Amino acid sequence: MSGLVILAVFAHPDDETVCSGTLVLNARRGGRSVVLCATRGEVGEIRDPTLATPETLGQVRERELQEACAILGIDPPRFLDYRDSGMAGTPENAHPAALVNADRAHVLRQLVAAIRELRPEVVITFEPGGLYGHPDHIAISQFTTEAFTRAGQADQFPDAGAPWQPARLYYCTFEQERFRQFQQRLRQPGEEAPLPTIGTPAAAITTRVPIDEVLALKRQAMLAHRTQVDPEGAMARAQSEELRELFRFEMFIRVVPPLQPGEQDEFFSDPDGR
Repeated sequence: MSGLVILAVFAHPDDETVCSGTLVLNARRGGRSVVLCATRGEVGEIRDPTLATPETLGQVRERELQEACAILGIDPPRFLDYRDSGMAGTPENAHPAALVNADRAHVLRQLVAAIRELRPEVVITFEPGGLYGHPDHIAISQFTTEAFTRAGQADQFPDAGAPWQPARLYYCTFEQERFRQFQQRLRQPGEEAPLPTIGTPAAAITTRVPIDEVLALKRQAMLAHRTQVDPEGAMARAQSEELRELFRFEMFIRVVPPLQPGEQDEFFSDPDGR
């Protein structure tokens, strides 16, 4: 079976790691996987100060995402040129170029134009809560969900290309219960701080894509985000047996079309015979 055209729309470089195994598997099936990134992660962490400064971080993270996509064997990434809004409640939220302050119609037009140009069968973005509440994750989920529908409507943004309606929209996520177990294993003795809620309850997940065969490649691409990932940290040791169970499936919620009672979703099935 030939692969799909998949457009994965995220907020920052390294967000694609949530579904990078699926993107690789699609490319290996002869499909096309494209990551569209709204910002360059300008206010992210700098794990190693020799790698970047606050002034250069955006440029460095752009290169990191380019390297990650090359490792994965997928298309070079695309960018929308907004600024990282930072975590909720930080001064960066007020920056005029931040994604959360962007003109809604302008963002939607860019996303609609990308969908109409690439003509994907499948669009992926964050679940509505942005995995853990990051303002940019929430914003790009909302923008992408709306653009998914508008791209197929001839009266919407008529100057942005010929209408194209993707067949399926997925929200990517983590299985909340499984991730909580992972967090518990990482706790230091005596640590009692409340654990953040990350991901989606298992009952709400519609689609699980097994990625065992590309897990090592997923890890390698994740480590390309050097400014963000501690090479000695637990998240970087994804090849270990302890963590394999957490990462061996990538989790999705199929939003469009909604899953019918008793239906088993097969991510790589041919949508509508296209």
